[in-house]
Amino acid sequence: MVIGGLLTSFVISVSMGDASQQGKTNFSKKAEEKDKMKLERKLTIKLPEIRTSGGMSVEEAISRRRSVREFRDEGIEIADLGQILWAVQGCTGEGCLRATPSAGATYPLEIFAVAGQGGVKGLDAGIYHYLNEEHELSLLKKGDFRKKLAEASLGQECIILAPVSIIFTADYSRTIKRYGERGRRYVHIEVGHAGENLYLQAQSLGLGTVAVGAFDDKKVAGVLDIPQPLEVLYIMPVGKRMF
Repeated sequence: MVIGGLLTSFVISVSMGDASQQGKTNFSKKAEEKDKMKLERKLTIKLPEIRTSGGMSVEEAISRRRSVREFRDEGIEIADLGQILWAVQGCTGEGCLRATPSAGATYPLEIFAVAGQGGVKGLDAGIYHYLNEEHELSLLKKGDFRKKLAEASLGQECIILAPVSIIFTADYSRTIKRYGERGRRYVHIEVGHAGENLYLQAQSLGLGTVAVGAFDDKKVAGVLDIPQPLEVLYIMPVGKRMF
């Protein structure tokens, strides 16, 4: 049993509803497509094909998982970035069923990557939106925004040191429309699922990460220049471990 395969096949059943319920995908896909049209696609980059098997078991990844805040001054492979994004919110089945469970398959999460200069081999510095159905990156803004992102995150140095940071945002309305205010809790549960997937996938790739929740929501959204109703929930810098 290996970590890549597990992320594809392991289904977490929860009472609030599982993303594997394909009959519920129509509601979410319409809302998702409407929201995505607001994000201008200046350039799209096809990511390398994902891998569904690897050399580390899920048990080993869990036992080795640690929060890492110090990174080497070295870029990561674009294939590894693609693998991480897929593990967080990629498609794993017909109708773009996701790698993480979602209440009623409402899929409120939108994922962004902030890549520094030389941070991802073969990728220009910039802010990118992950297009999960196409497994592509859409360039939103060119340039190295790590310093601005760190400033918006209470000056946390790990965000400047990391070659790339993964930003988790959510449109709460997608889930609240179905479940009322209880849906807000379901969104928070879902981002936790996605964050742990990132931890385990990074570990299996020999990379490190840390979950960052201390930041100014409006300032981070301003750096990303994302439209409402998306709200920032998590920042996870990723890179090669210093130690």
